[in-house]
Amino acid sequence: MVQEGFLTLRKHDCFFQDLVRIKGKDFVTPVSRILIGNPGCTYKYLNTRLFTVPWPTEGYDIKYCSPQVHDACKALIRLNDYLHIEAVKALQGQNLFETKEIKDSTVIDREQNFAATFMDKGSVSKDQSSCVSEDDYISLKNRTSYNLTLLNYMDPLQMLYLKQEPYFGMGNMAVSWHHDENLVERSTVAVYSYSCEGSAVEESNEQKLKGRDPAVWHVGLKVAWDIETPGLAIPLHQGDFYLMLDDLNMTHQHCVLAGFSPRFSSTHRVADCSRGTLEYIFGQCELALQNLQADSESMALSLKSLETAVVKQVEEIHNEVEFEWLRQFWFQGKRYLKCTDWWLKPMAKLEEFWRKMEVMTSLVLSEVGKEEQIEEQRNETLSCFLLVLTERQKLRQEWIASALSESLIHMICINRLLPYTSLYFIKASARCLE
Repeated sequence: MVQEGFLTLRKHDCFFQDLVRIKGKDFVTPVSRILIGNPGCTYKYLNTRLFTVPWPTEGYDIKYCSPQVHDACKALIRLNDYLHIEAVKALQGQNLFETKEIKDSTVIDREQNFAATFMDKGSVSKDQSSCVSEDDYISLKNRTSYNLTLLNYMDPLQMLYLKQEPYFGMGNMAVSWHHDENLVERSTVAVYSYSCEGSAVEESNEQKLKGRDPAVWHVGLKVAWDIETPGLAIPLHQGDFYLMLDDLNMTHQHCVLAGFSPRFSSTHRVADCSRGTLEYIFGQCELALQNLQADSESMALSLKSLETAVVKQVEEIHNEVEFEWLRQFWFQGKRYLKCTDWWLKPMAKLEEFWRKMEVMTSLVLSEVGKEEQIEEQRNETLSCFLLVLTERQKLRQEWIASALSESLIHMICINRLLPYTSLYFIKASARCLE
């Protein structure tokens, strides 16, 4: 079902190369990706925020572009549940092995006990108090409850160029050495691999090979920031999955070494969503808009407070909404419509919040320019205000430059949020300070 799901998503053109930023420069990833997971979740890597295509979730009305896409997402959440069970079993087995507190036979019994419970309930059960402490229960749950999966696809033979692994002579890399970003600390990463078998692999098997087989995909592992200790290349055979347990993602780096055949992978993660969900950003907007009020008769808008701390908080939320959400979403164009239109309503709501915050920005400038304002307080507010606006203008110019230089987005998407206000506000603020 999962393999069919991969092919379905590929058939519907749901995989996209990402524009990412590394050391201040923009790059297009050789691997094409799509993020699937809990509704309203996002995942950020290399300054690019991806938005989940929501998998079927009780309580959410998710309309997919086709029944086949629905089935693909459903297969992936079933895989997610399975890998959660396997990760808990592996962690529990690892803990028992390391402490050496009980015999191997007991380890097997407890793993089987866990597996049976998870199959029944789909999660870690508190009823297993005889096998696991409360702290261990919470830890296992937090470190294995995958909230999304990042799907990858690449056909190496269609790539004009692939970077060579630079330290150990491992050959072509699909993904360079890295740590996975923005994960819950010490959480497990689970990766399922599916290579589309072809003649290229069969031809390679007839050759006499030294070192790693270049036709077979591998995952590379090395000690973080260490090129003296030899690295390890582990072959990925059809249908394999592997787990990066505990602190492995922190103490080691990994890469993906390309084979000859096209390959899909599903990388299940416990993403740190403390600042990456719709619930969070809507809460931030509501906090900011508490400083906006409307006259009961004229309905004219005004600010409740001009305190520096309040103004600073509102304008920082303003920046967060624009650069961490709206621009990130629209920069990626209409890619998500290939699967579902689920994100359009919440993004329209966010855009409306953003417009109100644009009004609030103009109201700050209008109020501090009035003569009755105390000069010292006014200058303090303006100084803080100017810093946030300068940052906003800088970020807007960077976004425009990235979009235009790569030609990866339609101008209509950029025009939704062109910087038509902040430069005026910066100049006006500077005049007030003078």
